[in-house]
Amino acid sequence: MHYSKKDIENLDRITRLKIINSVTGIKPANLIGSIDCEGRTNVAIFSSVVHLGSNPAFLGFISRPRTEDVGHTYSNIMENEVYTINHIHPEFVKNAHYTSGKFDKEVSEFDRCGLTEEYIEGFKAPFVKESNFKMGLRFREKIEIPINGTVMIIGEVEDLIIPKTAYTDDDINLEGSNGIGISGLNTYYSLTKLVRYPYVRLEEVPEFFN
Repeated sequence: MHYSKKDIENLDRITRLKIINSVTGIKPANLIGSIDCEGRTNVAIFSSVVHLGSNPAFLGFISRPRTEDVGHTYSNIMENEVYTINHIHPEFVKNAHYTSGKFDKEVSEFDRCGLTEEYIEGFKAPFVKESNFKMGLRFREKIEIPINGTVMIIGEVEDLIIPKTAYTDDDINLEGSNGIGISGLNTYYSLTKLVRYPYVRLEEVPEFFN
């Protein structure tokens, strides 16, 4: 199949959403937890979390165009400047999926979708108790993307909570932590470790590539 630019533009909105959201392949599936200044919590599923640097430890994610009805994660982060990123596991993937609903700000997705708030001392934003791999971040910068009205939120990792099963051979093993990935809007995948190669040094690149 070959879709031209015109073909893509002529697709109905839902079909275009499903296709373009899938073309990047499997993406990380995370729940981002936040809280506003009145103590109202929010948790929402995101598939756009990316690594931006290790020293300092920066992660970014994309916040979609905001209206009065949606964008609670963004507004909460702007208010309190802290939030959490929590891996999703098969045991609660259905709960996580339904956090994508456009709930009123007065409704906590934790309560409505059967997830549990968890807090650590000195950090205001809620973690997802059901997750065994989670991070607490402090907001550092936002980058407006005028072409489509989105914003990249950049945060620095201040707390990192990972299970022992996810740390093997001085490396993170996402199969060991039972993480999952997402494609498109609503299709989820389990992660299986395929192989681990050494850090690449030029003198060690195999000759058979020549």
